[in-house]
Amino acid sequence: MARFGLSALKSLLRRKGLGRATTSTWQPPQASWSRPMGLGWQKPYTVRYASNLDDGPNHGMPLGGFGAGCIGRAPDGNFNLWHLDGGEHWFGVLPDCQFALFESNGKQSRAHALAVKPERDASRPEAAEPLPSWNWYPASSPDRTTGTYAARYPLSWSHYQGVYDAEVSCQAFSPILPGNYQQTSYPLAVFVWTLRNPTRKPLDLSLLLSWRNTTGWFTNTDSSAEVYFRDDGSPEHNYAPAIGKSEGHRNRWVDDGSLKGVLLEGDVSQPVAEGEGQWCIATTQQPGVRIQRCSRWNPHGDGSEIWGTFSRDGSIPDSNNDRRSGAADPASAAMAVQCRLEPGQSIEIPVVISWDLPVTAFATGTSAPRRYTDFFGASANKAAAIAAEGLRDWRSWRDQIEAWQQPVLERSDLPEALRMALFNELYDLCSGGSLWSAASREDPYGRFGVLECLDYAWYESLDVRLYGSLALLQLWPELDKAVLRSFARAIPAADATPRPIGWYFTQGKGRVEAARKVKGATPHDLGAPNERPWDATNYTAYQDCNLWKDLASDYVLQVWRTFKLAPNGEDINFLAECWPAAVEALHYLKTFDANNDGLPDNGGAPDQTFDDWPLKGVSAYCGALWIAALEAALAIAQQLQLSTGLDTASEQRTFSSWLEQSRANFDTLLWNGEYYDIDAESGTPVVMADQLCGDFYARLLGLPAVVSETNSRSTLKAVKEACFEAFEGGKLGVANGLRRDGTPLDPNGTHPLEVWTGINFGIASYYRLMGDTPTALAITSAVVDQVYGGGLQFRTPEAITAVNTFRACHYLRAMAIWGVWATHTNWLPIPGAERS
Repeated sequence: MARFGLSALKSLLRRKGLGRATTSTWQPPQASWSRPMGLGWQKPYTVRYASNLDDGPNHGMPLGGFGAGCIGRAPDGNFNLWHLDGGEHWFGVLPDCQFALFESNGKQSRAHALAVKPERDASRPEAAEPLPSWNWYPASSPDRTTGTYAARYPLSWSHYQGVYDAEVSCQAFSPILPGNYQQTSYPLAVFVWTLRNPTRKPLDLSLLLSWRNTTGWFTNTDSSAEVYFRDDGSPEHNYAPAIGKSEGHRNRWVDDGSLKGVLLEGDVSQPVAEGEGQWCIATTQQPGVRIQRCSRWNPHGDGSEIWGTFSRDGSIPDSNNDRRSGAADPASAAMAVQCRLEPGQSIEIPVVISWDLPVTAFATGTSAPRRYTDFFGASANKAAAIAAEGLRDWRSWRDQIEAWQQPVLERSDLPEALRMALFNELYDLCSGGSLWSAASREDPYGRFGVLECLDYAWYESLDVRLYGSLALLQLWPELDKAVLRSFARAIPAADATPRPIGWYFTQGKGRVEAARKVKGATPHDLGAPNERPWDATNYTAYQDCNLWKDLASDYVLQVWRTFKLAPNGEDINFLAECWPAAVEALHYLKTFDANNDGLPDNGGAPDQTFDDWPLKGVSAYCGALWIAALEAALAIAQQLQLSTGLDTASEQRTFSSWLEQSRANFDTLLWNGEYYDIDAESGTPVVMADQLCGDFYARLLGLPAVVSETNSRSTLKAVKEACFEAFEGGKLGVANGLRRDGTPLDPNGTHPLEVWTGINFGIASYYRLMGDTPTALAITSAVVDQVYGGGLQFRTPEAITAVNTFRACHYLRAMAIWGVWATHTNWLPIPGAERS
């Protein structure tokens, strides 16, 4: 597969352009992922299961605030990602949502849409070639470049080369700021266009932005919550957005001080319904520019309505037509900023796209206002106000982004690719179906959640976030607390509704049912976007999560971790809120100690995060987590008694007795002299890569280690040799489980032969914690190279395989790469994260 990224473009960028000279060679910014504009992929990763999502490799960085919905501009310049309905996915190019540039040097002129020609209009894929009158930007080839796309989340750059006389670049971003719980929620994207004249003649330039009115599109028209099972056994629901709906749309000019723009709006119900609201495209008046606005043109025509005059002289029809649309009567708006640049002169043109879609709907009759409505209200008419703040404050926001990124950029002891991935893996907090509700007395920062992934569309899977939330903890700790508070409320709840368990279908065992949620059981997830997320938990039905043996331990460890390590300090109220649920969860898990040896027993069906991998009896993975969780529970009990006077003596006695018994039996049952057996009863002869996750977590939190240092190092050596070095020569990462000689137990196995990106980053963090930096960096680098070289950027999957396939893209656990940062820098704080 083609490998482009970081500094790999340097030689390509020096090659000949497309016949038009440039006076400088632009380089991608430090620690950014980069790719020649419009260049295809030779052999990208493709999806493992046909039913899983695979939109192809043309993915760029998302733009928009957490929980606000987001849009994505691809490396070829097209806008193709539309995550505007909380928790739902729609992917495809709307060709008229586009920037374009006209240029004249007095003798000749040229105009291009600043994107490679799209194949179709995704809102009507059956239609003929879209906008045939438009002139599209030429794509790069392996021999020559027409520009470069680069991204270091939340910043991206598009640099155009060899086509125009002018030097043309764009920096795009949203105000994603650690420790900031206001601007980070804003639904807007800022585009700062820099145009420079390097020639000896004046250049007349015109920058165009066109945008489709899509109000009312992004809501599910199928109100059924019926669950279907895919070929991999996972549940899904139908999503049928109102794509193409146009009735009631109107566009009109908006002027507010120096802001000049166009509002795109539709009918609004009372109360406001999901998908209703406004868009705003806007720029600011500045000396030496002329702004023209066309409030309405038809994107289903040939495009000449706009392109005819724009391609001739850079102008567009200056009209304010605000009539409302009927059915099949689409409306796009456009704005052009015209200027003349003398030789050597340059200009910055800020353009913002904002949207005010204030409501996210769930099951019929339930919804939530988005977090940004705490600052702008929930009236669905504030898109211009959001845009105005962006035009006023974008410089400050950009300075703050550069400031919080600087400590990472300065760590030259970390490979540049790793530093790049630290930033870019944060994309999932924006585009991973994230929800962030308005604040309330009970939830002063609102309620928050990120999907496990788009294929497994349920929120904050607890086993996955054990590693995956290490980013949220270090950058937005109040959101991490919000998630754990939701789990605290869910643990005592019960829902006896029977549901079929998907795994049994895949095994040919027919219909096996289980209660959705048993009281005291720690839920796997916080529900799905088509039900009542945060309140109706355990949406996944692939396994009976009431039987899982890792979830209670995961919860207790995360509670203590967030209390001890949040950059904004220890929060005793948070700890006290979570304590009753932690006690109940551990007592529930202890009921699975079948032989009273202190350690819960796995039941033979997959009952932990490796939910296609059966374990039997005491297991190394779940047993180590249990011991670490008991240590954490004791620490919580002692802290609460010391700080609040709460009497926790009874719990301390109970947990201490369980802990003593568990520690006495763990090594006896599982240690084989070199590493830990996967479990005590199945006899499966494999080295499980993540077997000592519990020991890693105990050491990470400064708790007593689960195993001796000698046993830890011996185990890590076996994992390195069997699962990393002997598996594809270490070029892919660490496989989940192989024989000691590196051969597979089952050549057709699923989980054991997969490389799980987030698990790899967690294991790398363990190696770094134990002082083995070379192995930690080798593992991390292998996975980062596969993701960012294989067309998986900004859709990082759960798993990759040796046959160039992936599973479960846009995966939460990959943010575990921030564990490498924490262990390598001893939790060096990121500027701003300490705020609350």
